[in-house]
Amino acid sequence: MPEIDKTKRIGRWYFGGVASAMAACCTHPLDLLKVHLQTQQGGKVSLAQMAVKVVKNDGIMGLYNGISASLLRQMTYSLTRFAIYETVKKELTKDGRNMPFYEKVGLASIAGASGGFVGTPADLVNVRMQNDVKLPAAERRNYKHAIDGLYQVVSKEGTFKAFNGATMACSRAVFVTVGQLACYDQLKNLLLKTGFFEDNLYLHLTSSTLAGTIATFLTQPLDVMKTRMMNAPTGYYKSIMSCAIDIGKNGPFGFFKGFVPAFVRLGPHTVLTFVFFEQIRLNLGDDPKPQ
Repeated sequence: MPEIDKTKRIGRWYFGGVASAMAACCTHPLDLLKVHLQTQQGGKVSLAQMAVKVVKNDGIMGLYNGISASLLRQMTYSLTRFAIYETVKKELTKDGRNMPFYEKVGLASIAGASGGFVGTPADLVNVRMQNDVKLPAAERRNYKHAIDGLYQVVSKEGTFKAFNGATMACSRAVFVTVGQLACYDQLKNLLLKTGFFEDNLYLHLTSSTLAGTIATFLTQPLDVMKTRMMNAPTGYYKSIMSCAIDIGKNGPFGFFKGFVPAFVRLGPHTVLTFVFFEQIRLNLGDDPKPQ
């Protein structure tokens, strides 16, 4: 019986969601600190100072506030975009053809927009749960977990509120998915063609690190506006433009608040997601059909 080349195994549609959830467990504290930095108006609190403040006020587990919402977000947002991207890519390349980069970008854009919309309710609850500790005790929402948060949002504020910031979330998801999925695929193929790489962990680490860097630069301004809109009281921002104007009061760098933790968080999350994804694919993926 011929030996199976595991690098040729095909991932299943849900592998990306599982891998993203695993990565989120590792990077959640950085995501929480990023949200805290982005939602402060003024001030110059550093990443380290914010971390000390959170631990001092809520203990070490305070860095994991909202972890259930983070996992729910990955199993909606990331599951959807990976499922669409990988499923359609599998169909488009089943005859052995290589997808040109523009097709990858187009497919990633559609997958990202779809994932961004589906994941908006969980993302809203995620932002609120992470930011709850900064509010006065009387104003805290005190969601028990992600499902309780979704229930309270819908029952008290209405279904439409659960999709508050959906436009911004979808826009951001398009850029981050292009940066992550399309660029990862393209970089992986280009690096393989150089002859210096093989389809192994070193290739996955290199490709995903570069993809995470690109995704951070593409998405940071949108990420700041999305976080602000989701955390704002109902009616506070009349439009995306009003949100942009409010942030712009602090100057252009206001759109890059939390850039360092965003980079530190999105980079490792991207790397871990693809490392987990590739390992899951290699061990649990389907063997390719013989030509």
